[in-house]
Order: sequence, then C-alpha cells, then structure tokens
Amino acid sequence: MLTHLSIKNYALIEELDIDLRGGFSVITGETGAGKSILLGAIGLLLGQRADTKALRSGSQKCIIEASFNLDGYKLESLFEDMDIDYDGQECIVRREVSATGKSRAFINDTPATLAQLTQLGAQIIDIHSQHQNLLISEEDYQLHTLDTLAHAQAELAAYQDAFQHYHTLMQQLRERQKGKEDAEKEEEYIRYQHQQLEEAELERDEDTALEEEQRTMEHAEDIKSALSTATELLDGDNAPILSSLRQCMSQLATAAKYLPAAEELSQRLDTCYIELQDISQEVETHNSNIDYDPRRMAYIEERLSLIYNLQHRFNLNSENELIALQTELRAKLDGLSTAEDDIIELQHAVSQAKTVALEAASRLSAKRREAAKRVEEQMVASLIPLGIPNIQFSISVTDTPEPEATGMNHVEFRFSANKNAPLQPISRVASGGELARVMLSLKALLSKARCLPTIIFDEIDTGVSGQIAERMARMMQEMAGEGHMQVISITHLPQIAALGTQHYKVYKEDSADETNSHIALLSPNERIQEIAHMLSGANLTDAALQNARALLSMQA
Repeated sequence: MLTHLSIKNYALIEELDIDLRGGFSVITGETGAGKSILLGAIGLLLGQRADTKALRSGSQKCIIEASFNLDGYKLESLFEDMDIDYDGQECIVRREVSATGKSRAFINDTPATLAQLTQLGAQIIDIHSQHQNLLISEEDYQLHTLDTLAHAQAELAAYQDAFQHYHTLMQQLRERQKGKEDAEKEEEYIRYQHQQLEEAELERDEDTALEEEQRTMEHAEDIKSALSTATELLDGDNAPILSSLRQCMSQLATAAKYLPAAEELSQRLDTCYIELQDISQEVETHNSNIDYDPRRMAYIEERLSLIYNLQHRFNLNSENELIALQTELRAKLDGLSTAEDDIIELQHAVSQAKTVALEAASRLSAKRREAAKRVEEQMVASLIPLGIPNIQFSISVTDTPEPEATGMNHVEFRFSANKNAPLQPISRVASGGELARVMLSLKALLSKARCLPTIIFDEIDTGVSGQIAERMARMMQEMAGEGHMQVISITHLPQIAALGTQHYKVYKEDSADETNSHIALLSPNERIQEIAHMLSGANLTDAALQNARALLSMQA
C-alpha cells in the first residue's frame, strides 16, 4: 500500500508531501491542475524513462520518494532475488533526476536499476490510465489476463520450459540438416580439394627446408670456394693456422720448464687448437657435401612449384596451412558419414521434447478453458449492474496447429451489448464507455487474483455518468474492502468522488512569477464544497451543496 508520497521540483510541483491511506480514495481537481503530473511522478518510481523536460524550470534536480507498506504480500523472495534488504513492513523507493539527464534510483537506500524498479512496481502498484482501455483489444493482453485469472502460472511456466527445450532442439536439428545438405552439395568439390592435397604428400615445414636447399645449391660454387679457402687457411700447405698453433704450443711447453705461467697458457692454447681442429674438419665435411646436382635441383624446383601453386589455389601462405586445410577437409568428409546418425538421434530427441510440450500445452489449455467459462459468468454478473443489461461476453479459446511461445491457444474476448447483436471481437463493437466498464470489471477480478497492494484508476469513468458512475464507484469500494487493497480513483464525476473514504484535491496556486501544484486531504466541509463545485461549476448554489451532502450520505 502506498502510504506516503514526496515530490520535489517536478513539473509544476515545487514541493509536495502527502500521506495516503488504505481503502478507497478519490482524487479530484480541475483539468490541468496537476493530476497527470502526479501520475507521471509515480511512473518514474515504477521504472519509466526520465525526461529532463519534466524538471521544474530553474531546478537542478528533482526527487520523488514513496513509502509502501508491504506487510502480508509475501515479497521476500523478490527482494532476495534483487539482493535488496527487506524488513517486512516499509519499503522506500526513491528516484532522482538531474538537469544533466543523469538518473539514480534507490530501493530501501540500495542503488537500483530501472529494471528492478519495474520488477518491484509490477508487484506493488498498478496504474490504469485511459489509454490502457485499448489494451483489451490486444490478444497478448487478453491471453495474459486469462492466465492470471486462471491461476495458470505454474502450468504456463512448465509449458514454457518444455517449449524452450523443444524449440532449442528444433533449431539444432534444422542447423544440422542444413549443414548436411550444404555439405552434400559441396561433397564432390571437397573430395576433389582433399585429393589434390593428399596426392601432394605434404610434410610439415617441407617448403622451408626445400627453399634453404635450393638457395644452397644455387650458390654452390661460391660456397665451395669460400669453404676451400677457409680449409686452406686452417690446415693447408701455406702457413696454416693449425700448424702455427702447434709450433706455438711447442714453444710454450719449452718455456713452461722455467716459467710456470707458460704452462697455463699452453693449456689454454691447446683448448683453442682442439676447437679450431674440429671447425676445420666440419668445414671440410661441408665442402665435400656441397655439390650442384641438376637432377636434385630440378626435383626441388618442381616440388616447390607444386607447393606454391597449391598455396595460391587455396589462398594460403605456407605448407603447414595446407596440411591444416587437408585435415579440416578430411573431418568434413568423415562428418558426412556420421551426420545422418546425428540427425536421426536429434529427430528422436525433438519428437520426445514435442510430446512433453504437447502434454504441458494440453494441461495449460484445460486450465484456460475452465477459467474462461468462470470468467464469462463473472463478467456478465459484473457488467449487468453497470448499465449493460443485455451483455453477452465470451472468451474464445482456440487451438493452434503447432506449439508457440505462450502455449497452443489463441484467445479472443468477444462482446455484445444488445440481444439481437452477434458476439464480435470486443475492439470492434464496444464503445468507450463500455470498454471502461469492461476494464473495471476485469481489474476487479484481477485484483483478487493477483493480491495487488495498490491500484490507481485514472478516469476509468470515461464515457459514463449518473447511476452507472455510482455503481462503478461501488465496485471500487468492494475491491478495496474485499481484497484489503488500496484503490485510488482520479475522477471528474461527483458520483464517484462522493463514495471515496478519503478525498484528495489537486489544485494550482499562482504567484507573481510561478505556478505551483498542490494536493490536500479534504475535510468533510471542504469535501462538500468540492463535490458541489463538480456538480454546478464555479458558482456554488444551495442546490449544489444540498446535492453534494446527499451524495456523501450514500457512502454507507
């Protein structure tokens, strides 16, 4: 239940604080006084998008805060899911919007997202504005309404789980079938590509090794010349390095007899000699292995040409990438042989999942059809006193050929206000006043089904007057009394205003340079005058005052 509302710097409201009570309350005021502003502010608390144009002119920030009494509405799990403190009694929701467009929201002083505001708002308050009467024409709304009145949440959740599983498997099956079809169309080409790569007998890093060998063979003469010169310098006939080292070692050995330090130098030189001797042998080996072989050169060129052509054909950069492609093509060909088995297995899984979904859909449909009959009777019983004595109201529940996200039913509300008129979709035949009465009756049923703490009707009385308005007010009284709800009606009709337990008035005050909107709880005397004004206009008459007192006396 909404217990307190505070608004600062929003539209025409500079500062507003109002305590609200349970039961049936009414809000009245002249057109333009600020009733829609009040609803707009509450809408921000319910997660609606903020518009900086709504800030009061000259202000830097608007703040809207509301307190709700949630005792007895079992919302602990909701707060737990949102990771927000829950004390079982009071809940405070605050929204701040700055002139820069920055918006912040809090639930019990914990920062909250707009999605969390919307999620909480759906559980604690319902604002029914005039344009929402048109919702009754939409099939999704009709279906959702029927499911709520049928208490079919468990059946719907079970069906949606089954449908989601079935839908996922169906997608997998379609993808697998399409993949198989595409692969089969390309199979001949894939086999041709794979055969080309397989016949090439590719080896990892072969191209790198062949390119190196090709470079060596192309420069064989230069390499042999350089290696021969190196061999001659190391161990040739004309002053070779190794011969000179041997002589040096011999001289150091002689000196070592008399100079101990020469012994260490001799050993170090011996190490160098061994290393140079090893290098000399390797140079000689390389030199003997270097040779230009025309046949080998022709093979290398032919082999590299084959590899380069394959790289160009497949738009790849190396032989290793060609080998990876060959592996991939082999996997595709192998996959073709197992695809049919996979598809058969998936088809079996889809069939089982569809059976489960159909069974769940059948249970959901049965619950909907059972509820439809009950709701039809309740709606007729509710609408006859509201001035539609020849009302015909039915809920058509037809089956769809295949499972859909919401079940296997199409739902249509059908309506006729006259004995001789056939039932037709409600959007085609119901007048504005009839739609308002139908929506009020539906909301009355929904309020009991949902146990909603607060509902606000914004001019639900559109298109009605007199005795019918009084009966609509009685229905709102019953909603507040039977369901322990807080029902607030924003109205222009004195017949409805007179039956509220509390009466609030929205009004404007003009100063020299600004206009402010206010709301106040009317005293019994003020209430008589407000209703009299609603009856007679600006000029109060004794007859209007007397009529206002008579209307107020009908509360009991």
